[in-house]
Amino acid sequence: MDRKWWTLFAVSVATFMLLLDITVVNTALPSIADDLGASFTDLQWVIDAYTLSLAALVLTAGVLADRLGRRRVFAAGLAIFTVASLAAGLAPDPTFLNIMRAIQGIGGAVMFAVSLALVAQEFEPGRERGTAMGVYGATIGVAVATGPLVGGALTDSLGWEWIFFVNVPIGIAAIAIT
Repeated sequence: MDRKWWTLFAVSVATFMLLLDITVVNTALPSIADDLGASFTDLQWVIDAYTLSLAALVLTAGVLADRLGRRRVFAAGLAIFTVASLAAGLAPDPTFLNIMRAIQGIGGAVMFAVSLALVAQEFEPGRERGTAMGVYGATIGVAVATGPLVGGALTDSLGWEWIFFVNVPIGIAAIAIT
């Protein structure tokens, strides 16, 4: 398989992971509250810390990628996201979890800002780029739609920690491909 298709695969997996993390957490909130003794405010920050840091840093991440190299910055964002996911799953209390969620958001902002630019960089304008953009767009739709289902299944079968732990092997594999 050509490098461009591997890039599309890595970018799609990473994008799926970061967008899944926006919705997957919602179904795990009651379990997180029970296990960590989290208040309602703590639980709001489990979601908000991630989405706020992601939204706040997307533009900055794009500028960094233009200056330092898209592939390198993307891999760094993926590594940050993966390590923060592991740490979030190991969280001993709500404050630590919320800090790790904010760090996940930083990694997610980097990945999200650079992902589409990487795809456009690898594919020449025309039919193949259109196909690649279609795959990328479908990945976004599937991630957002399946998040609650995946979150519920992981929480019920393995525990809330696994909504974060599942990102670790996926993140490592995506880093290896990148």
